Amino acid sequence: MSKNQEKSLWKRNVLVLWFGVFMTGIALSEVMPFLSLYIDTLGHFSKNQLTFYSGAIFSVSFLVMAIVSPLWGNLADRKGRKLMMLRAALGMAIVLFLMGYVTNVWQLFILRALQGATGGYISNSNALIATQTPKEHAGHALGILVTGMTAGNLLGPLFGGTLASVVSYRMSFHITGIILFLVFILTMFFVKEEPHVAPADSNPTSTADLWHALPNKQLIFGLFITTMLVQTVNTSINPIISLFVRELTNNSNNTTFLAGVVAAMPGIATVFAAPQFGKIGDRVGTHRMIKIGFCIAIAALVPTAFVTSVFMLMVFRFIIGISDATMLPAVQTLLSKNSPSAMTGRIFSYNQSFQSIGSVMGPMFGALVASVFDYRGIFIFSALLIVLNAILFNFNTKSLRK
Repeated sequence: MSKNQEKSLWKRNVLVLWFGVFMTGIALSEVMPFLSLYIDTLGHFSKNQLTFYSGAIFSVSFLVMAIVSPLWGNLADRKGRKLMMLRAALGMAIVLFLMGYVTNVWQLFILRALQGATGGYISNSNALIATQTPKEHAGHALGILVTGMTAGNLLGPLFGGTLASVVSYRMSFHITGIILFLVFILTMFFVKEEPHVAPADSNPTSTADLWHALPNKQLIFGLFITTMLVQTVNTSINPIISLFVRELTNNSNNTTFLAGVVAAMPGIATVFAAPQFGKIGDRVGTHRMIKIGFCIAIAALVPTAFVTSVFMLMVFRFIIGISDATMLPAVQTLLSKNSPSAMTGRIFSYNQSFQSIGSVMGPMFGALVASVFDYRGIFIFSALLIVLNAILFNFNTKSLRK
């Protein structure tokens, strides 16, 4: 293959996979503004029942994804990453399309679980680009893919809320399913994967041996816990966000759209604030930035429990995004600085697993707290979680202060 062909090939892969991860990000987050409202159309539920079903149905997808991801990853290493992307895209397309036909909550619950089981498009896209792109362009290519996933998660709630307002809840699932089928077609015909053969003399050190030799296990594990609790707080409002907006607007006709805007606020703030806070962290210390993030989060969560308008809710959710911009990138930086090079990839994968656990815990805890203390209680509960997180972080980072 000539150099020009090679250059054209990896650029085409990046372009197609950017669209794929962008739509996958949208598919994972678009239901946030209207999932509970859709569930409300599937039966006659009390307020507590609706809150519980919303939490369970929202989180089951992440739970199943956390369980099956290692299995798909192992299969990808043996059968090829493109095949796994085709499986994920087609599976998501079928499952999303079928969600528009459900007649009861249990059918929706099963399909959300299947959506989690069909995951793997994003992880395999990153792996394919990392291995198939020339080394001098790999970092740039992976950075482009990250923007696709971030943009998808950011615009997903707004896209879903707008789509549901213009057409209907059911048609929103149909349209998303059709777009994901387009992703499947584009991946099949335009993504090229060259076979990758591991060196015959490769003898990687086992994870157990590397972990045993890790100089600061307490710090690393503490950062995992920090990530998990931050994600728990971030997702605790997800199942009831549209119900809370509906309560604040007295059953306004544009509830779904407003819920989409509210859900998008943290992502918008994070995109704008993260680069600036990263520069500040380099000057004042990364662990100090995380502590500043804790303070910002508490300052936003407590007054959120007393908001009386959607606009106030949007403002405080935007501030939560600023706190995320100080904490999450800083955690990644600390992990990178305190991990041996031979284990950096695995350390980051473990951190991702803890983040997924937080995505499961958040909606379930949020639904439970809302059923006992109403929607506003979620924000007080989240503020208490941040306080606990700050205490644990202060204890686990004492080696940095020394």
